[in-house]
This record gives sequence, structure tokens and C-alpha cells, in this order.
Amino acid sequence: MGKKVVLIGHKCIPSRQGGVEVVVDRLAIGLAGRGYTVEAYNRKQHSVFDPARKDDYGHGDKKMYGKVRIREIPTLKSSGYNAMIYTFLATIRSMFGGYDIYHFHAEGPCAMLWLPHMFRKRIIVTIHGLDWQRAKWGRMASGVIKLGERQAVKYASEIIVLSENVRDYFREAYGRKTIYLPNGADCPKPVEPDLIKEKYGLDSGSYILFVARIVPEKGVHYLIDAFKNVNTDKKLVIAGGSGQTEDYMEHVRKLAVKDHRIIMTGFVQGRLLDELYSNAYMYVLPSDVEGMALTLLEAASYGNCCLVSDIPENTEVMGDACETFKAGDTEDLQDKLEQLIGDTARTHDLGSKAAEMIKNSHSWDRIIDRTVEIYEGTYSK
Repeated sequence: MGKKVVLIGHKCIPSRQGGVEVVVDRLAIGLAGRGYTVEAYNRKQHSVFDPARKDDYGHGDKKMYGKVRIREIPTLKSSGYNAMIYTFLATIRSMFGGYDIYHFHAEGPCAMLWLPHMFRKRIIVTIHGLDWQRAKWGRMASGVIKLGERQAVKYASEIIVLSENVRDYFREAYGRKTIYLPNGADCPKPVEPDLIKEKYGLDSGSYILFVARIVPEKGVHYLIDAFKNVNTDKKLVIAGGSGQTEDYMEHVRKLAVKDHRIIMTGFVQGRLLDELYSNAYMYVLPSDVEGMALTLLEAASYGNCCLVSDIPENTEVMGDACETFKAGDTEDLQDKLEQLIGDTARTHDLGSKAAEMIKNSHSWDRIIDRTVEIYEGTYSK
């Protein structure tokens, strides 16, 4: 095959800084294993790697992650303009790389799509969600993201979307056809609660789990408000970093400190994250906005009962293999929490259905094979 692919739009691989990074990581390794020459453009100031995988990452001028070449694009240490700086510099730099296929991830970076289009490159875009809807962006940033969306519609050879809801949006707003290709997940083997027992005093089945960035659209404040009124000895574990919204993180901390049952772990990865997924009583995702939540797929793959808000991006993924509550409704969320805590048989049944769904529909091998077909223009529904 031998074609050269560049991946642009993520913060850094290998890392778990967000769902985009997990997807780009798995895609890069999978494509390299299928004969492509793959280069990924990291933001230099976001080079925070998973300690369990750092031995795979070479150092020096030519950094390699497995068979994937990593190129670092300089960004400022702390700036709201880092995404724009990165996108501009990465796209300019990529024009000297001799790439056959450009794969941009997320809407904002697509603002530079006109440049590879000028050179008649094959451009693939993955829309991880309608990012301009997210609360963390101001007016200027939202404008750049919407520009990227329009550039994707105009210049992308193919657009990949992660939900039927977003596919409908592009068809209705722009008359643009897109390809629905959901994210993947592994089918891991559960592990015993060693680190989490030592660090947080958690046993198997003793806690409810939330894993995501602590940003407003993930809705963790709904979960805390609902949980504080639930009569249970189970803990609530909130695992995730701030996602550049420190004011909201501080608000969540103030809510959590009022209930001794709530544990905030901060960002987790590796064995600690595996243990949290493996031993949770259930997983809750109370989002207002999603693209396609990788943490939801991961939680399901471990056989967790998943309680999710009823937005289409969640319900399309899970089907009948989950319980739902009305998005933004803390009373309904409290009611569903109480029902599932009191019905272990149903909780177990939903967890088993979730794991089976992941096994049948969301394997990474299948997703990467479909991506290769998109690259080569041989994809069919």
C-alpha cells in the first residue's frame, strides 16, 4: 500500500487527554500496522504521555511511537489561542511532508483545509462532535470552529461523523453527505481492585463511576445534585481533569466537598483507570452535549451497567443496553440511580448486554478497516 498519511487536530499521542486523542492513537497504530506511513502532529506543550506506554515513545529529533512518526508543533505554554496556532503551523508544516492523505480531527483544525485542497490532496475529516455547541468556547473561538465546519463541508473528500444525529445535521444544514463510522473499544479483561483499594478504600461494587473531562457539557453537576439525595452507602467516584475550565472545576469541587461519599480522583489512566472501570457498580454519563463518548464505550466494554442522559449521541450508541434519564433533569436522574442501586439483577443484566454490544459492533479492527476503505475510496455502507 505504502501511502503516506498525516493526522492533524489532536493534542498529543500517546495520551488520554480526551476522546480525540484516544481515537487518533488507535487509528495511527492500526494504520501503521496495515502498511501506511503515518505521521501525527502533536502540540508540543501537551506532551503528557501514559506512563504505561512511554517506553514505546522514542526521543530526540525523530520521535517514534511504535511505527508512527511524531512531529511536535510549538505552541504557547498557556493560551486560549493554542488550537489556532497549532492548526496554522501544523498545516503549513505538513505541506512539505509529501503526504498522500490528510486526516483532520475535530472541526476547529479544518479552518486550514483550503491549503491542502489547493494542492489537490485527499482530505478526510472526522467530526468528533459539533464543537461550537460546547460551553467552554467564547464567541471568537466558536466562530473559528464554525469556519472549520464550513471548510470541511466545502473541501473535504469525505467527512466521517460519529452519530446519526450529526449526520442529519450536515445533511439538513449543508446538504452534505457524510459517512457514519462510530468509535471503537477493546474488550478488556477486568482486574482486581488493588490500587483503588489502597488509594481510595474502594472495593468491587462499592461505588458509582463517572469518567470524563470536568467541563460543563459533561453534566457532572447534575450527577452530584442527584446523588446527594440518594440514600446509599455507595461512593460516587468522579475521575477526570479540568479540560481548561478551571472555574467550573472549582464549582464542582465545592459541590463535592459537601458530601463525604464523593471522591474526586483527578485525571487517571493506566492500571488505576482499568481498576475503576473493572469494579464499578455502574457508570453514569449525564452529558448535555456529546460527539461519541469514548469513556461510555470503555465503561460498557468492561460490562458496566451504564446510566446515560437521553441525548441521541448516547442512546444511538447504547440502544437498549443501558438505562436513560431525561437530560438535565436531576430528579429523574436521582430516581434512576435509586432504581438501579436497588435492583442488582437488572444492573447486572444491563452490564452484560453492554459488553456484548461492544464486542459485536465496536471493535477497533473493524473501525480501522472501514477507515482504510474510506482512504482508498472503496467504502460502501
